[in-house]
Amino acid sequence: MKATGIVRRIDDLGRVVIPKEIRRTMRIREGDPLEIYTDREGEVIFKKYSPIGELASFASQYAETLHKICAMAVIICDRDAVIAASGVSKREYSDKKMSEELEEVMERRSLYTHKNESEKMPITASGAHYVSCAMPIIADGDIIGCVCSVFPMEEAHMPDELETKLIQTAAVFLSRQLED
Repeated sequence: MKATGIVRRIDDLGRVVIPKEIRRTMRIREGDPLEIYTDREGEVIFKKYSPIGELASFASQYAETLHKICAMAVIICDRDAVIAASGVSKREYSDKKMSEELEEVMERRSLYTHKNESEKMPITASGAHYVSCAMPIIADGDIIGCVCSVFPMEEAHMPDELETKLIQTAAVFLSRQLED
């Protein structure tokens, strides 16, 4: 753990303000849930809460199934990082931050399909794959993450109707698991 040198007081309602610089650096947005941890030394730790993170094992199995049955490389991410991948190097994408373009797709709350060969959307800033098709995972009205089919940057690929439907199905299925 690293000290920031920033000190804040708790107000009479028990609230503490997380400074803007820390929120920006840690990508904490207004309304984001934070999980609170304590330890025996009296430390209080706030950690970004990822509802889909609880389904990481299940999401991995779903991605592996899509890859095995359909020969489709798939990643599943929360709002900040890849939590499951199949058909691509898990190490390459595991816990990496999403590209700004993919974040925008999630914010739009609608299906994205790659259409223009000259404009490939990267998964992460440093990834070697691009997004072919992406569908945000929305549970209880909140954007939780995204399911994407992906292809190597050097390959040309346009998603077909089946690929699009499979990605949409995965996103809706995962959102239902979070709502139950």
